[in-house]
Amino acid sequence: MAQQIGFKCNRGVVRKNNEDACFVIPNKDVYIVADGVGGNNSGELASNTAVEKLANFVKENNIEECETPEEIFAFFTEAVDVANESIYRLGLKSLTNRGMATTIVMAYLYDGDAYITNIGDSRAYLYRDGHLKRITKDHTYVNELIDKGVITEGEAEHHKQKNVITKALGAEKGAEPDFYKVAIEGNDILLLCSDGLYGEVGEKKMASLMKHSNSMNDLTTRLVDEAIRAGGRDNITVICVRI
Repeated sequence: MAQQIGFKCNRGVVRKNNEDACFVIPNKDVYIVADGVGGNNSGELASNTAVEKLANFVKENNIEECETPEEIFAFFTEAVDVANESIYRLGLKSLTNRGMATTIVMAYLYDGDAYITNIGDSRAYLYRDGHLKRITKDHTYVNELIDKGVITEGEAEHHKQKNVITKALGAEKGAEPDFYKVAIEGNDILLLCSDGLYGEVGEKKMASLMKHSNSMNDLTTRLVDEAIRAGGRDNITVICVRI
């Protein structure tokens, strides 16, 4: 279903190491972004383990046999469980890795729909006809405050605890992802990204860059470059898929 794919992972300007990871499986139409959390190198280990385990699960099992949304979401629930257990066990093995975890956002394109799996604050967006719409909902402390009416979205942008996530893969024995099903059309662009992109680049600017980019490789480069120009304070990972 994907006509063109671009992806880029950049350390940014401030961070010494890259705790983001991404993986694309074009022949299965599966795309994964992860953003690790944890001290030392454990965030990097968590995100790389996540994409490796998720990608291996997709490659080794027949997702093509899943036809209904329920079957597809059951498939990705099992994939997430496998990855979660691996990261959780690694975290228990050594004090250095204790508490490590990662966000994930994953997309599967099938029969005119995008199936999205999400844990944490990495995001999926859909660009269509000049408009960018966010698909996923962040699992963050400030988002809970927004939902409860305690703060506004504007206040959340400058909140001291805006980077505190409330769900992550590998943080606990069990994982509870959110699932989304979105209808997609020809010429749509699906964007998966870590918070290193949207934390620096506003949605209007992202939409403007998407409007003027024909190549998905060029688009991912432009998005990452814009995030770096804006400060590049975090690792930046972007996958763009044109339908």
